[in-house]
Amino acid sequence: MAQNIYTGFHAIEEKIRHFALQQKKAGKKAPEVELKLYFSKAGPRVKKIISQAKECNVHCEEVDEKSLEQMVQSLPVEAQEHRGIVLVAEGSGEELRSANSVQLEQWLTSCPEKATVVILDSVTDPHNVGAIIRSMDQFGASLIVLPDHRSAGDVLNNEIVARTSAGSSAYVPLASVTNLVRSVQLLKEAGFWIFGADAGGSSLQEIKFPDKVCLVMGSEGSGISRLLEEECDQIVSIPTCGKIDSLNVSVAAGVLLYERYRQSL
Repeated sequence: MAQNIYTGFHAIEEKIRHFALQQKKAGKKAPEVELKLYFSKAGPRVKKIISQAKECNVHCEEVDEKSLEQMVQSLPVEAQEHRGIVLVAEGSGEELRSANSVQLEQWLTSCPEKATVVILDSVTDPHNVGAIIRSMDQFGASLIVLPDHRSAGDVLNNEIVARTSAGSSAYVPLASVTNLVRSVQLLKEAGFWIFGADAGGSSLQEIKFPDKVCLVMGSEGSGISRLLEEECDQIVSIPTCGKIDSLNVSVAAGVLLYERYRQSL
């Protein structure tokens, strides 16, 4: 039995909401993933989460502080701050993969007429990935695509991604692929225009986004890989006036996603 552990109020709340949605879809069929909520400090926010969990038939149990500390020992340091509440998801490894995990080829067969896809190339910091997913949720992006390697690991089951995204990682569809170049080619065949984010490109102020948009974001160190950049239809840059030479990748993604959203209104 595999197990994922979540901390952080927002991340826990959204995991429970997502679990409730999956219960509705499953109907009378038993859920494939079991959630268990453990708490030691029943403050106002924790009480609210407990109430939400009980409404969704999530097992809730009061434990001592030491028990919570033991539960989070295996998590990254940033995720060990539990604030008196911990959510545990149990199931097989495959079952624990969220329902928002999709196959790119299958997703393309039924993608909306207006869609925004974000591809992350060698973005390995889970804080950045989580922040980008949060912006995607806020600005109505359709899909995030990451490579199996050279990424932030198992994003759907990453505690830091869940916390940084404020739980949005439970909702934004994600495709994990073996080859980003091939994925871009598939997107182009499906009518997407590919924009690579990098310095020296066309100013964002000059860009008129089409209905189907793919934004390719590279790492802050090396940027977009050469082969992937060659597949881009256009390079777009964000005008700035600061003393340093670039924006953080998650901030840049947020700016591009907002402008895409603004143009679509």
